[in-house]
Amino acid sequence: MKKHVSISSPGRLTLLAALLAGIAAPLMAAESSSTVVISQVYGGGGNSGAKYTNDFIELFNRSSSPVSLAGMSVQYAAAGGTSWTNKTDLNPVTLQPGQYYLIQESSNAAVGVALPTPDQSATIAMAVGSGKVALVSNTTVLSGANPVGGASVLDLVGYGAATGFEGSGPTGTVATSTTSAQRLAQGCTDTDNNATDFATVAVAPRNSGTTPHSCVPSAPPIVATCNAFSTVLGVAGSGSLSAVDADSIVDGVAILSGAPAGITLGTLTPSSAAGQEATVALNVAASTAAGAYPVVVNFTNNVKQETSCKVIVTVQGLAEVTHKIYEIQGAGASSPYPNSVQTTEGVVTAKLSTGFFIQDAIGDNDPTTSDAIYVYTGSVAPTVAINDIVRVTATVQEYTPTGAAASLTELVNPTAIVKQGTSAGITPTNITLPLADFGPYQGMLVRFAQSLTASQVEFLGDRGEISLSSGRLEVTTNRYRVNTPEELALRAANARNLIVLDDGIFVAPPVIPYIGADKTVRAGDSTRDLTGVIDLNTVGGTPTKSLYKLQPTQPVTFSRDNPRPSAPGFVAGNVKVASANVLNFFTTFTNGASVFDAATTQGCSLGSSVAKSNCRGADNLAEFTRQRDKIVNSLKLIDADVVGLMEIQNNGETAVTYLVDQLNAAYGVPTYAVVPKPSFSGTDAIRVAMIYKPSKLTLSGAAITDPDPSNINNRAPMAQTFVVAGNGGKFSLIVNHLKSKGSCPASGDIDLGEGCFTNQRKAQTARLLNNFIPQVQAAAADMDVLLIGDFNAYGMESPITQMTDAGIVNELERFVRPSGLPYSYVFGHSAGYIDHALTTPSMSAQVVGASEFHNNADEPSVIDYNLDGKTEDLYVNNAYRASDHDPVTITLNVAAPAPTFSDVTASFAVTRSGFTMNRVTLKYTGTLTFTNNTGAAIQGPFQVRLDDLSSGVTLDNKSGDNGAAPYITVSNASLAPGEKATITTTFSNPSKGGIGYTTKIFTGKF
Repeated sequence: MKKHVSISSPGRLTLLAALLAGIAAPLMAAESSSTVVISQVYGGGGNSGAKYTNDFIELFNRSSSPVSLAGMSVQYAAAGGTSWTNKTDLNPVTLQPGQYYLIQESSNAAVGVALPTPDQSATIAMAVGSGKVALVSNTTVLSGANPVGGASVLDLVGYGAATGFEGSGPTGTVATSTTSAQRLAQGCTDTDNNATDFATVAVAPRNSGTTPHSCVPSAPPIVATCNAFSTVLGVAGSGSLSAVDADSIVDGVAILSGAPAGITLGTLTPSSAAGQEATVALNVAASTAAGAYPVVVNFTNNVKQETSCKVIVTVQGLAEVTHKIYEIQGAGASSPYPNSVQTTEGVVTAKLSTGFFIQDAIGDNDPTTSDAIYVYTGSVAPTVAINDIVRVTATVQEYTPTGAAASLTELVNPTAIVKQGTSAGITPTNITLPLADFGPYQGMLVRFAQSLTASQVEFLGDRGEISLSSGRLEVTTNRYRVNTPEELALRAANARNLIVLDDGIFVAPPVIPYIGADKTVRAGDSTRDLTGVIDLNTVGGTPTKSLYKLQPTQPVTFSRDNPRPSAPGFVAGNVKVASANVLNFFTTFTNGASVFDAATTQGCSLGSSVAKSNCRGADNLAEFTRQRDKIVNSLKLIDADVVGLMEIQNNGETAVTYLVDQLNAAYGVPTYAVVPKPSFSGTDAIRVAMIYKPSKLTLSGAAITDPDPSNINNRAPMAQTFVVAGNGGKFSLIVNHLKSKGSCPASGDIDLGEGCFTNQRKAQTARLLNNFIPQVQAAAADMDVLLIGDFNAYGMESPITQMTDAGIVNELERFVRPSGLPYSYVFGHSAGYIDHALTTPSMSAQVVGASEFHNNADEPSVIDYNLDGKTEDLYVNNAYRASDHDPVTITLNVAAPAPTFSDVTASFAVTRSGFTMNRVTLKYTGTLTFTNNTGAAIQGPFQVRLDDLSSGVTLDNKSGDNGAAPYITVSNASLAPGEKATITTTFSNPSKGGIGYTTKIFTGKF
């Protein structure tokens, strides 16, 4: 179609057409027929094998309004012809919406059957396989091979090999006398392209008597929701029915059939607006006889539409209780009635998305048996209410969740859940942690009569879970060596001291629970008087383990017992050092773009491979910006003089330089610089790096790494020696990132209590001890070495104790352990430190403080920079949850270099003047001259020491004391042969006795 004109009043248009006839009719017809199309053409009439005796042209009104054909014509031309004299002037009829119009044309012979009653007959002889048919707004004969686009052409169909057509080409060839070219969708399709709007299919003529086909979508239906429900004989009940209509108001309801005496409709609450729900109760009287009733209910709307639905109402006869809940539970680890159908009764204490808990109203007062049980309804949401007394008939089953050490006795496949009444409620049973066995409390309503501490909040966003304990849990090998009696005892104690607070659903919560006003809840925060039911189910973001949980039945609030630290714990000293894991800070993103280039064809290096699949950090620029800002905020808040970085992209100096540029921009002045990397930075996609403040430290030599012929370090360590501005003291820093504990193998270096790959980490720390630390000390000509970084080993695990047993000092144990729990990471519900501060003995003597800055590990990951997989975005542009590791901070008081001087008295001739007394000050003044009497220059500075000074005499203008003798510094850089230097001496001599001393001359500094 080339022209689309809407007509607002077709009846009025028909009247005008009749009145104006002649000159006005063609114009009116052209405008009124804009949505009438040629829906089918057939030129095989009467040919050999023809289905029908006559050719025909079929028209169709695809609009939603009546259209008059008055004044129009259909015209025909041969496939390649230009003559359109074969035409049929249309009758002045009006086509209704969706109505067809059949125009019978010529016949070749008396072959085939007659067409359905045509709406009009004419004599155009049409070719079988190819031709052109036009619908024209007037009766003027067209011209040209392809008149498409003409002002009077309303539709044009070229079929077969026609040279005139709409769009990219004609319809397919009408190959036989039994097929025709038909417009798709029963005439509705019109994209002005014959090639795609038509198909060649079996001929099927339609006339005005054919059932109309509407191209206008039907009005949305009324959608009713009528769920089956049940009641029990003698107890009144009801079920809720509802209906909604997207474009109308549901305002009526009635029962059509199936309702016995006692089943009636309540008062309908009609829709408040189109698209809003109407609701009504289907009530069942207590007197209704037992049975299953298929009640048909009919809803109507304000435009007289209707729909009905069937509600199966079951009135149950009351089954007898076969066993009490505590009898089903039994005193053992599993039920004495497995896989049997039982009827029991209890009070509903809690509802989950897949079922509900019931508890015996009285109980058996036996501490070895649970008084409660879980009723599993699966995908059918439970319809019970809290405090309902229900009688349940179901099958007893032992459910063992993935990785669970115990099973949960529950009722499954319930055949009857019958409300008996309403209870005042169950009184919670008081329990406390630690607790040896939760089994006797399965499903029971309990209250923790104590304060519980959040030990882990990692899976708050994934599962709505917080791990709770009485006091924080510590990783056992953080405190004790593996498999020692102490470690095994702590392992058992931790197992008894854990309950996981859940939120009643088993998917990511749409609203993150338990979050405080500052959009976080931290490990170390606490809650009191926690009330809920004991459940057993999977935990964690990837459910591979199951633990006992508490499904709360009362609101839970947390007290901020572990406030966010506002600053790191540096103490007074002359150098501040920090170790910071930057959580895969990649300037190239996993989508293949980078912060420098939006093209998604870039990649990250991993060994010899370069691919975007090697990238590990932000997925895109939006995530990267959020990540960068948190890391910059964290580093600026730490404000260390030198920072060792882990998990930064191994792309030369690109990522670390970008980070330093952003950090300096946050300071507003150039503050940090990059320590140039050594020649080798490992083969992993991440590396270690260092940044420092040039105003505080200067580099002594270049950074070095371990050449590592054994290839145990794919993340190579990096060492740099620094000189302290001000006193010239020197120390060396080694940044490390040892082999991860993750992706454990099935055999070989498996987990034997310290995580997998322990042997590789031990080989790495052995190489530090035996090769790299000595290499660094030799290069620096200094024994003071500080080792920091992510060692992926807790405080008492063998990679660390291997070092401390060899004399390396663990500074976190030295400074943090005496006053609290040292930790930088939270995993498996427990805290510990895998980020370390280790020193050589000489360096340890200059460490005045060490601590962790707890801005990350205690925070839930749901508040971090990531955008994917979150139901709620709690991100705040601040320094918290910048990584999953806490930074480690170390304060040094690096000693100035030891003085170097030598006695050169024998190289000088010394002369002294007499003394003059100032009668005002009573001071004695003289001079001392020393002359280089050798044949070579002597380098300064010079220290002139006055030994054996007379008793009671004081040198007033001394530069200092060396031992018990005063000295004066002469700052000459050198004295040439024969060159002399003279100093003035001023003495206090209260006794006015003689002033005597022995002169000693030294080069260098005391």
